[in-house]
Amino acid sequence: MGEFPTKVPSVSAEQDPAAAVRSRLRADCARCAALCCVALPFSVSADFPVDKPAGEPCGNLLADHRCGIHDRLRERGFAGCTVFDCFGAGQQTTQVTFGGRGWRDEPGAATRMFTVFGVQRQLHELLWYLAEAVRRPQARPVRERLNGALTDVERLTRGSAEELARLDVAAVRADVNTLLLRVSELVRATVPGRRREHLRADLAGARLAGARLRGANLRGACLIAANLRGADLRLADLIGADLRDADLGGADLTGSLFVTQAQVNAARGDAGTRIPAALTRPAHW
Repeated sequence: MGEFPTKVPSVSAEQDPAAAVRSRLRADCARCAALCCVALPFSVSADFPVDKPAGEPCGNLLADHRCGIHDRLRERGFAGCTVFDCFGAGQQTTQVTFGGRGWRDEPGAATRMFTVFGVQRQLHELLWYLAEAVRRPQARPVRERLNGALTDVERLTRGSAEELARLDVAAVRADVNTLLLRVSELVRATVPGRRREHLRADLAGARLAGARLRGANLRGACLIAANLRGADLRLADLIGADLRDADLGGADLTGSLFVTQAQVNAARGDAGTRIPAALTRPAHW
């Protein structure tokens, strides 16, 4: 559904446990039952040309679970589909939790399958953040706790459908967030001078071209349509920041904390935009 490769080089847990985890956090639509195209709702907006309620198949979905307009999504008004990233939760739900069965195979279990998919996606997102955090050199003081959290969340993703449906995901997120906040502090403390604090700030449409935001706290900030051309975002914490239609032309996100593929997919960049190595440059840039 998103604009990134579905295949990545395999990495053994012995070589690099965190990298091995991340290699499994890429959407592989060929091994999923198009859960995102059915389970999730969308409304008429700049991202979608029609309304679709949760649990109803998208009108573009084919019988074999493929998208009938996958190569024309943006031109047909479905930009939101190119932005979404399930972090590999789709294939985990389909292949592991439900043993290779899809919602068409068991219509009676469809609602439960969609619920589990939502839980798995949140858990996989947490794994993405933890796998990054544990590899940061500055995270050494909390690395043992990070490894423990990584193991615990991975174990949760392998639970049964019933266990996942009952899981208190909010509590899991809260526990993990405590660790991620500490890692953010440790990493950003290496940046000399005063660091900008924009926690959950409303910066929609802000003129931040060339801004010095190195090591800034932009957690949860609204940066919709912000002008960030040429901005220095190195080592900035961008977890949860809304970058929809933000102009990142020439911006430097090298080493930025907790950036996801969905965030860069939602933004506008160019050949001069530098993004974290773990991410793929979007096809529409």
